[in-house]
Amino acid sequence: MAERELDSRELGHRELDPRELDSREVRRAFDHAAACYDAHAVLQREVCDRLLERLDFMTLQPERVLDVGCGTGYGLAHLRERYATAELCALDLAPAMLKAAQAKLPQAGWAQRARDLLTVRRTPPTHMLCADMERLPLATSSVNLLWSSLALQWAGDLEATLKDFHRVLAPGGLLIFATFGPDTLKELRTAFAAVDDAPHVNRFVDLHDIGDMLVHAGFASPVMEMEMLTLTYADLKSLMRDLKGIGAHNAAASRKRGLLGKAAWAKLEQAYDALRQAGRLPATYEVIYGHAWVGDKTRREDGRQVIQFNIGQRRREAGLA
Repeated sequence: MAERELDSRELGHRELDPRELDSREVRRAFDHAAACYDAHAVLQREVCDRLLERLDFMTLQPERVLDVGCGTGYGLAHLRERYATAELCALDLAPAMLKAAQAKLPQAGWAQRARDLLTVRRTPPTHMLCADMERLPLATSSVNLLWSSLALQWAGDLEATLKDFHRVLAPGGLLIFATFGPDTLKELRTAFAAVDDAPHVNRFVDLHDIGDMLVHAGFASPVMEMEMLTLTYADLKSLMRDLKGIGAHNAAASRKRGLLGKAAWAKLEQAYDALRQAGRLPATYEVIYGHAWVGDKTRREDGRQVIQFNIGQRRREAGLA
């Protein structure tokens, strides 16, 4: 008897890690959400503002800045204003997000363009790069500041991603980021548990685990903070509309395909309504902030010291050349 070939949906729930994300679905969702993202991104702008405030305490004056997961460009515009002489690179997985971000950047008028032609020091460029943050198409030690506001939760392999961040950062460079922790959307996860046991809400990495990953990636003395932010809604449909509007729906590789049926939706609404507080439905977000510096990059992960020297110069000094 021939073996039956199993459909990927049959394998998904039993074998796939619930944290594993479908990168194609992530890209599709954010491409689709780009046009309406800003209308729903209240929390995202608030977190970005709080992350920008943390830069006030950093004395770094970077020559090159990388914005990973720039979205529609809210943070990018602020980085352009803050680091007026720096070369900026905006990276996002979704082409439509990059297009929206570019539209937010100040456009040089004819007077500025004329000055750029007549002076040696021109307005520094802003590059738009469509790529996966897990495989940065950038040279080693080419960036001085790597900024990422609410994008790291979409990394399929967070530790590998942080190692690549360390690779592209130059010695003395800074990584600063915000991401979501495990208690994010805990009410929605609890309500879905009353419907079935399938993953409906993405899983997020704990603050302490992220700190350990930063150390393993080679970063020095990471500083981690956490705060809880809560949005409230009149009904479940309003919450789901916001999540869909920013492209943040379930992208787990093991997720169930298709929409909830009427009976399942009614059960979900009933379960969530039991969590109502002061007449409103809460949606909690655990926001993790972190920053870490890059050292001199002269020590390998296994602890061996890397010593660099110029053989030609040594030979000349010894009178051998």
